[in-house]
Amino acid sequence: MLTQLTYPQPIEVAIQEIERFLLPEDEEKFHLSKRSLALLLLQRDPSLWGTLEKQPQQYEAITRIIKNTQQKLGESPTAVIVSTRQKLAWSLEEQFLKEPAKQGFCWSNTIHKFTVNPITGFPLLVLILYYGVYKFVGEFGAGTLVDSIETFFETHINPTVNQVVAFIFPWQPIQDLLGNDYGIITLGIRYATAIVLPVVATFFLMFSLLEDSGYLPRLSLMLDRLFKSIGLSGKSVIPIVLGFGCDTMATLVTRTLETKRERLIATFLLSLTIPCAAQWGVIVGLLSQNPKALLFWGGFMVAIFLLSGYLLSQLLPGKKAEFYLEIPPLRLPHFKNILIKTYLRLKWYFLEILPLFIWASVLIWFGRLTGLFELIISWLEPLTVALGLPETAAPIFLYGFFRRDYGAAGLFDLQQDSVLNGNQLVIAAIVLTLFLPCIAQLQIMIKERGTKTTTAIVLFIFPFAFLVGYLVNFSLTTLGVQF
Repeated sequence: MLTQLTYPQPIEVAIQEIERFLLPEDEEKFHLSKRSLALLLLQRDPSLWGTLEKQPQQYEAITRIIKNTQQKLGESPTAVIVSTRQKLAWSLEEQFLKEPAKQGFCWSNTIHKFTVNPITGFPLLVLILYYGVYKFVGEFGAGTLVDSIETFFETHINPTVNQVVAFIFPWQPIQDLLGNDYGIITLGIRYATAIVLPVVATFFLMFSLLEDSGYLPRLSLMLDRLFKSIGLSGKSVIPIVLGFGCDTMATLVTRTLETKRERLIATFLLSLTIPCAAQWGVIVGLLSQNPKALLFWGGFMVAIFLLSGYLLSQLLPGKKAEFYLEIPPLRLPHFKNILIKTYLRLKWYFLEILPLFIWASVLIWFGRLTGLFELIISWLEPLTVALGLPETAAPIFLYGFFRRDYGAAGLFDLQQDSVLNGNQLVIAAIVLTLFLPCIAQLQIMIKERGTKTTTAIVLFIFPFAFLVGYLVNFSLTTLGVQF
């Protein structure tokens, strides 16, 4: 038989003292015993505490009891209550749960503690980011693979397409639609295949590896306290990390978050600060030759992420985020599982972006044919110059609206042509990262968060991105910093 849980003597004394201030009506109102109500008040339960504040005498007396109890214990009564309950749970587990005798050293428990402890977990996260993101996705995916496929397109595919199109179609507009600088094949399919596909493939491979190992839930557990400071819980780590693959997919995954407030904050941060795999892969690949510029861009984006999340969490009303998550066992990833997950995600992503890239090429062709894009670009050029960038950089912001990775690919072309210096590359990378969500993400945001909320987010992001870019350019110029 289980007996009533007995707490340390100062807690039991405090429970008895608080019970004297409770009335029978309180038991009926909350459908709890006086002892349960006293325990909740001792832990400053928000719902009960709000009721207590309306009764000044009881409020002062119980506050004094809690203060005296904490002095006797030397720590928070809540911590002692939780610790006592955990010890009882562990003793019950040992008493009733029979497990096979474990042989030798348990690596799983040791690695688990290593991943969730901030002292060891953060250095591990840095190693994963360095080798998994910077080296594998940034240098290998966005560097080696992109350069190889891009070179193949430039030397074999594009010249052949231009010759065939010019031979078949005598009309210049049709030639421009299919080939030349902004054609469906020479730009749209080239961007999707040569620049986006290698980056997304390497990212999803790395993500599947971490997922299959059981590391991601432990990352959520470790970052829970940090994320609570920006109005999110550790559970939000999953859509945020997934946003580094595809913000559109990650916005859909925010459905798993508990509260409307948390879903709104996560959607806003995904739209403002989280670059998709192709975007940040290209940016990392471009800045990898200048480590100082890369560190500045990364540190600056982390600061914007934390600051904007914190401010938004202070402004938005609603229930604070809570964190409940089942932690799966750690295991060695299965190669077959990793390949299947990578293939399915890559198939979904590529089938989504290829039509969008083709439509973006058609819209660019139509905009250039009618002069509409030249008009919009002429409006963007003064803003681009104010950022310290050349006027030729204006189109990347316009094209980046159709797809963020489309704009990043345009940035890649500018860098290949040696148009941008180090400072200009950093500023362009910052503004493009903060810039408006792409059309696909915009559609999902309207579906998930509603038209009014999406409009408010977009109206904030557009001027904010250019204002931040202007301030960064002004600061770097004033301080004489050169990357």
